[in-house]
Amino acid sequence: MDGNKQDSVQRFLELIRRSHRGKFKIYIGMSAGVGKTYRMLQEAHQLLDAGVDVRIGYIETHGRAETEALTEGLPLVPRRKLFYKGKELDEMDTQAIIQLHPEIVVVDELAHTNIEGSENPKRWQDVMQILNAGISVISAINIQHIEGLNEAVEEITGVEIRERVPDSVLAMADEVVNIDLTADELIDRLKAGKIYRPDKIAAALGNFFTQDNLLQLRELALKEVALRVEKKVQSEVTNSETLRRDKLLAVIDSSEKRARRVIRKTARMATHLNASFAVLYVQGDREADDRIPLARQRYLINNLNLASELGGEIRRIRSNSPVTAVIELCQEQKINIVCVGRPEFSLLSLLKKAIGLRRLVGRLSRMNIDLFIFS
Repeated sequence: MDGNKQDSVQRFLELIRRSHRGKFKIYIGMSAGVGKTYRMLQEAHQLLDAGVDVRIGYIETHGRAETEALTEGLPLVPRRKLFYKGKELDEMDTQAIIQLHPEIVVVDELAHTNIEGSENPKRWQDVMQILNAGISVISAINIQHIEGLNEAVEEITGVEIRERVPDSVLAMADEVVNIDLTADELIDRLKAGKIYRPDKIAAALGNFFTQDNLLQLRELALKEVALRVEKKVQSEVTNSETLRRDKLLAVIDSSEKRARRVIRKTARMATHLNASFAVLYVQGDREADDRIPLARQRYLINNLNLASELGGEIRRIRSNSPVTAVIELCQEQKINIVCVGRPEFSLLSLLKKAIGLRRLVGRLSRMNIDLFIFS
């Protein structure tokens, strides 16, 4: 058995035995096919050999022979059968796992959306339930399914990923492990039929699995894991109350994409700075509850939910003076970084917002607060 892998397994076991809440380990990869599921199954065998009660809660082999072979000999928790739109489908049986209460459970595809009618809409929410029951979880995710990286991945690949996991879920992980392959190694695996069926290989090579895409995704994955490790170390080592902590404030409106972008970028900056952040929506008379259009109301609710999932504190203030509202909140919460979106470039709105922005810049500079304007 590889010494480094054995050490990793041993460290994870030691973490588990120190806490009543289950410990959480996540394998991250730059894309499908790098070997996350394979590695999880290898680890499950090592744990089983060490006498640990480990079960497979859900595994997705995608028909890959090497991966399927590794499921042999591992105890499985039977899946729950559901009927949806006339078809029999199966899902992970979260309650069965909790009742069996193994020491560790392996749960693949963390970003999976559960079938309608399930107890939780998302598998990551099932995992939170399992962890809270005192069961440790080993799981896996591709880089494109991390909420805070969603737009960066879309810029690289041109593909919008709808199944996403909040960054706050990753922040809860006790261990984050990168499964790394070079772009050439991954393309060779694809061509050899080890990732997709033969009829899908050509399309994959021409779209998602291009050399340039994979190089950029690999860099993202490496940086993400390094960031998570750095943040964990900072949290554990620098707990001094005297240490000055940054606190960020994202100021949003009821737009859809601009507000979402400000929230995501602020959350990422907060992660890099190992800081907390809040999200402020200032509700003026024009957007009173009985006057705001339903579409914008829906955007606002979705964006505030996103902010909460990313670990932000939500603040809603009724005021016709957004600059005053921002300044007062900064004073109250001791905020030292404010993040806003770029003003819309229509002549009237730009003129109005430019005046407000000039006032905001002046007030913040006198308070020694930094202002970031996100595109």
